[in-house]
Order: sequence, then structure tokens, then C-alpha cells
Amino acid sequence: MMRRTMTALAAALLCGGLVQAAEASTLKIQLRADIRSINPGVNRDANTDGVVLQMVEGLVAYGEDALPKPLLAETIDTSADGKTYTFHLRQGVKFHNGAPLTSADVLWSWQRYMDPKTDWRCLSEFDGRGQVKVEKVSAPDDRTVVFQLDKPSALFLSSLARTDCAMTGILHRDSVKADGSFDKPIGTGPFKFAEWKRGEYIRLERFADYAALPGKIDGLAGAKKPLVDEVRFVVIPDNSTAKAALLGGDIDIVPDIANSDIAELKKNDKVRTSVVSSMGLVGLIIQTRDPLLQNVKLRRAIAAAIDSTELVAAVTDGIGKPNNSIVPALSAYYGPVQKQGWTYDPAAAKKLVAEAGYKGEKIVMLANKRYPESFDAAVVAQQMLQAVGLNVEIEVLEWATQLDRYSKGNYQMQAFPYSGRMDPALSYDSMTGPKDRQPRKLWDNPEVQALLDKAMVVNDRPRRQAIFDELHKRFLAEVPMVMLYNGIVGGAMSTKTQGYVSTVMSLPRAWEVSLDK
Repeated sequence: MMRRTMTALAAALLCGGLVQAAEASTLKIQLRADIRSINPGVNRDANTDGVVLQMVEGLVAYGEDALPKPLLAETIDTSADGKTYTFHLRQGVKFHNGAPLTSADVLWSWQRYMDPKTDWRCLSEFDGRGQVKVEKVSAPDDRTVVFQLDKPSALFLSSLARTDCAMTGILHRDSVKADGSFDKPIGTGPFKFAEWKRGEYIRLERFADYAALPGKIDGLAGAKKPLVDEVRFVVIPDNSTAKAALLGGDIDIVPDIANSDIAELKKNDKVRTSVVSSMGLVGLIIQTRDPLLQNVKLRRAIAAAIDSTELVAAVTDGIGKPNNSIVPALSAYYGPVQKQGWTYDPAAAKKLVAEAGYKGEKIVMLANKRYPESFDAAVVAQQMLQAVGLNVEIEVLEWATQLDRYSKGNYQMQAFPYSGRMDPALSYDSMTGPKDRQPRKLWDNPEVQALLDKAMVVNDRPRRQAIFDELHKRFLAEVPMVMLYNGIVGGAMSTKTQGYVSTVMSLPRAWEVSLDK
């Protein structure tokens, strides 16, 4: 009954005001759930970020290659010791209220973010609890802002650009009320806030004075011209309802669709699809302290038994591509070394199983059905592992239970998805570290940790690449995890929608998108 009611409400919404509004160049984008707030980086989730980042921008933003690029900054200078970053602001940038962007706005925004009362998600990333500590921020003139760190960090710009931090978006002080409480985001983005009808839609308006960068669209940086008068993010929780609305012409974009729907919609001439690899990781994680799996020969046997090409094709409906590296395939650091993976060799796997002294002991692989591709990967992997003589059973758990087992290190194997990290050092950091202090870590090797620590500090691209190359070689040899493929972001749009492409950040982009009349 509840599902029918939601569907009816969504249909009424779509067939009512939204259809009429389409005449005023309104781009309609599905949201799976209502946003949590319009306060950048505060009380947020990924769904919220996708709306807020249409309105606010930071000094830097991620490009398609997952590198931080200048956005509100025109140029960035780094001191020889790597501890001082000088941002030179672009000229001609205005806030939604018409005020020009100055260094004073950057200082005010930073001070607000660093005030614990703001409850900014990323405070701990810059106050010394994380990888970066900002000791001082100053503004020598109206166009210059200087950040001073306590030590060199390769992650400072990446941390500023994080989408869950709202890109450390620069706001005008009129975004807060006289009592200091938040009102609405007055940013510099291509769209400005207009209306939030809770549970139904969020309406944004084109910012006519938006100062677009030249060139092409590039992740959350690059060209970001608003080409429609209005954007409406419409709350439609049910996927089938959203798909029906798209096919019926009632919405223009469904930004995140299932792999099975991608394959189906590709055959439909009423819609177009856009598919890219994401920064997420899907693989088989292994407890290296397990009495059986602590034997590296057995872990290498598991890797040799997996036909990644066949498995990935099966679980992604032929859309995904194998990647045995922790460095995502779209990363600027994904080079010739990262393209090297384990060789599928069942005969070698059987030999390693025998050499490991394996006697048919049961190996339990945990999985869940919340993430269908991950569960499917477990099923296909089980068949491949059984084919080389490994007695693997699948135990299906609720996601929360599986996550708890992961956090405690209480498992032998798991089919497991990791959310995306833009910098490879952060991807490695999510799984590398001492198990005694952090049981969730997969790879407990002091030499590996020392390499990773260097990658957190070194800013030089070639030196970082060399570190990531060495980490990958060790990863293949030690097999703390069988990395399979990166996640997939697939979107679908009406044929009248022009210019929309999916992004590795898994966030919708309303800029540089137009509608045919």
C-alpha cells in the first residue's frame, strides 16, 4: 500500500506542475531520496552533495582524472618545503547576490568551517586529527589567500576538493542569519537556490552572472555554464517509477541506474545512456590472520583461480572492465604497472593449493544482497574457486551485519565493495595498517605502511607514481585482497536532453546540459 501511495504521489507531481514548468526550460533530474540539508558539508549524504554542489564551489575541484584542479583559484603556488599554499583568485567571479568574490570571503568561509559549532563534516581533516593541519590562513590582498600547514602534505588539495566536504565551498556571509544560524547557500555555482518542497523537489535557478571557465567540462571543474533556466531535482524513491517517468517524458535524467537497466535502456530509442567507471572498488577481501589464509600460497591460488574477465563481464552485464589494482582505472596514477594483474591459471592454482597443504577445509565467503553486483561476484568466484579444489561456501548476511564483521576482522573472505577515494593514497589507506589497532585493515605490513606514509607527503607526481607502482607489485605478491573491478556509474536521459554525461564522482551535473525545444 505504501509503495502504491509513493508511486501515485510521484506520478501526480510529475504530471502536474513539472510538466508545465518544462516550457520554461526546466531540467528535471531524479533523486532517490530527499536531501538532508542545503548547508554545504553539514548534515549531508551523497544524495545531498549532488544538489548542493550545483550551487557552491571551492578553490579547487576534482577533474575527470581525479586530480584536484583550480576552480575559484586561478593559480596555486606551493612553497619549496611543501608547507605553504598560495591561492590567487580568479577575477570576475560573483556570488549569487551579486557581490564579487574576494579573499575576505575565503577567510570568512574557512573560519566558519573550522568552528566546531558549524558541525562541518571535514573539520577533523584539517585540524590535525587527520592527514593535514592548517596552522594559519591569511589574505595579503583581495585576490590572494595563503594556507600554512604544519608539515608537507600530498593530500591538502585533494582534501579541499572532496565532495563530502562540499568542495570546501566558498560562501558569502549573507548565507547565515544575524544570529549566525544558516539560512541558504549564497555561493558562486552555476545555479542558485530557489525552493525546497520537502519530500517532493528542490528547485534551482540559473545564475545569469556565472563566471564560467573556458574549455571543456572536466569533472567538477572546467566549463560549467548553466544552459537551462531551472533545474528541479524530483524525489522518486522507486526505481521502476523513475524509469517509467523517463520513458514517459516526465523527467529528463535518471543519474544512477542498475546495470541490468543500462543493458535494457540501451535498446530503447526513447532514451540515451551514459556509462563511466567510478572510483569505487569491488573485490574479495581476505583475512590474512586466518589459520588457513595466512598462507600466502593459498591466497595466490585464490587469485590465480579467478578469471577476472569472465567474472566482471558476468556480474556487470558486459559493461565493466577488470582492474586488479587498488588504483582506479580512471586515476591519473593508473599507468602501465597498474594494468598488470594476476594471470588466470587454474593449473597453477591447483599446484599452489597442493603446496599450501590444503586438505579441503571449509572457507566461508560473506556476501550481502544490498549490493547485487557484489553478491553476484561472490557466486561466480565460488564456482571458480571450487573448480581448483577449494571448499568455499557463501554465507549471506544483512549489510549491517557484514559491515560489523568487516570492522572487527571477523571473517575468512568477503565479497566487499569499497566507496571511491579520489587519491590512490587514500584508497590504499582504507585497507592498509596495523590489525591490532584497526581490525578492519586488510594489509598489515610495516614496509608497505612506510611506503604509504611517503605517498601521503610527497607532492612530486613522478615520485608518487613510483611509490604507487611499488605498492601495486607488493599487492599482487601478497594478495591481501583479490581486486576485481571498479564500480560503474550509469545514467539515462531523454533524447531531448543534450550534453549530459555521467561522472566518476557519481554525482549529477546540471551544467552544460540543454533541452531541445
